[in-house]
Amino acid sequence: MDKILALLDGSAYSESVCHHTAWIAKKLNADVEAMHVLGRREGAASTDLSGALRLGARSALLEKLSALDEERAKLAQARGHAILEDAKAILDQDGVPNVNLRLRKGDLLDAIREIASDTRAITIGKRGEGADFASGHLGSNLERIVRTSTVPVFVASREFRPISRVLVAYDGSASSKVAIQRMADSPVFEHLDLCVLCAGPDKGRAMATAETAVAKLRAANVTASPRAETGEPEEVLARLVADEDFNLLVMGAYGHGRIRNLIIGSTTTSMIQTVKIPVLLYR
Repeated sequence: MDKILALLDGSAYSESVCHHTAWIAKKLNADVEAMHVLGRREGAASTDLSGALRLGARSALLEKLSALDEERAKLAQARGHAILEDAKAILDQDGVPNVNLRLRKGDLLDAIREIASDTRAITIGKRGEGADFASGHLGSNLERIVRTSTVPVFVASREFRPISRVLVAYDGSASSKVAIQRMADSPVFEHLDLCVLCAGPDKGRAMATAETAVAKLRAANVTASPRAETGEPEEVLARLVADEDFNLLVMGAYGHGRIRNLIIGSTTTSMIQTVKIPVLLYR
């Protein structure tokens, strides 16, 4: 059965990730795999204190350092289990019937690849464990996942709000066409109000491009309307999200136009930081 992979790190975004994951899973009738990954060095001392003490150090001190590292590792594992149990409680409360918990150690991307075969989508928070201390910094794993994922990546905002209005950034590129087709085929977008935006210097041409995408969505009985704006896409998108009460921003991860640069590269960070709503990325 298809599953949604929720990546959890115990940050302030983890609860929102769970609520958004539940929303998607119920739309798709999918199971949820909640995963927490312990880094290879997690639980270990930040520096190898024992290395500086080997020459002439008393064995008792080395044993204490070793015991301290072991205790840190145990605490990190216990924390990981607690994060996953909290996630399961939220997902259960939100009505997800099948939730599997997975604690892994090692590289995050390797852990994702292990279970990629039947993963329908990945959910992750915009920022990681340091979110409360560095509000302008995106999660360090986010771009790595977006670059390598073969399934949609749902980037959750800090708070969950019901999703009804969706802004779709469209530029006519191959990836944005794939995004439109997958949206047309997906139960996630049933009963939602979609606005397909194309931004560029020629408003008439932009409208024609947006209308092509809307026609495909409407053919699949998805409620959608076209919109064209002049200006820089990142500025237009940020303004519309702020002013018009959209609940979700959808983009293709690669494209041939300006919108492509929002996703991978310097503008990705800027865009995802700027908007205060979730972002769904398609490749």
